[in-house]
Amino acid sequence: MAIETIFKALADPTRLRIARLLGTMELAVGELAQVLGQSQPRVSRHVGILCDACLAERRREGSWVFLRSTSGSDSSNPIVEAAERLLATAEREDAEFAELCRADRQKLAAIRNARETSAEAYFARSAGDWDDLRALHSPDAQVEQKLAEALGDAPLGSVLDIGTGTGRMAEFFADKAEHVVALDKNLEMLRVARAKLQHLPTAQIELVQGDFSDLPFQAASFDTVLLHQVLHFAQDPALPLAEAARVTRPGGRIAIVDFASHDREELRTRHQHSRLGFSDRQVRDLLRSSGFTARDPIALEGGELIVKIWLGKRRDLPESHNPATPAKERSA
Repeated sequence: MAIETIFKALADPTRLRIARLLGTMELAVGELAQVLGQSQPRVSRHVGILCDACLAERRREGSWVFLRSTSGSDSSNPIVEAAERLLATAEREDAEFAELCRADRQKLAAIRNARETSAEAYFARSAGDWDDLRALHSPDAQVEQKLAEALGDAPLGSVLDIGTGTGRMAEFFADKAEHVVALDKNLEMLRVARAKLQHLPTAQIELVQGDFSDLPFQAASFDTVLLHQVLHFAQDPALPLAEAARVTRPGGRIAIVDFASHDREELRTRHQHSRLGFSDRQVRDLLRSSGFTARDPIALEGGELIVKIWLGKRRDLPESHNPATPAKERSA
């Protein structure tokens, strides 16, 4: 990509703001429009210029279009990487630009908080029927069998079940693990899970309230981490995966069970799904950037939606190169 094309693409205040936002997270075009206070067609034109300059790339998901920076991706180049560093420096050194970036992130946080509040209300309403709802979309018994086979005969050790819901996966793996921690943000879900799991020894299983984007555990606490039908609720899937990597011991494993990419738009409104499934490339890139080495995915077909199992092994990276290393340890 010619350098003049890149500088022309960045020669606009709105596109500078978009580029800085995309440098920190993947965003939907609609989110950008809300943050910038501009119409979606106008934002789409700005986005098109950034994409033509290879500073951003699109990913269509049903009727939504998601965008991400190409910096750090397979399609990036040294000039794009340098432009990303220049924008980061500008935010640090230019007070006016820094304030614009701060305000944009604050607006984005408000938008996402409103969506999370709606999702939490949905979870509370649906807690009692959660297993039935999940059965409508995935053959749980088949998934459990395939997941157990995929994890193989290697010891599970200490297991973290992120987004446990009613505790179904925690119960399934309880007798195969040394200890299981079942985590969920929603108290109604945890009450249902506690009732389901009350027959298990208290030393064998622990229920914890917590957010998957800010896990209340110390680094390297678990040997196996599960995310069963939970990642599609994440507005930014990189956050829970970075946290999962942080709490996974070197050599430990992660298993993600979720939908392959689909176009069932009604799941956004009826069941508060933030993402309409995932492609293999998306999950591979997410795992890699979080500190995991990805294995070949497993597809379970036969239903309306294809369910996939993605597995990864935690790399033992130097702390200075580990994107999941937190600024400070969480307390247990």
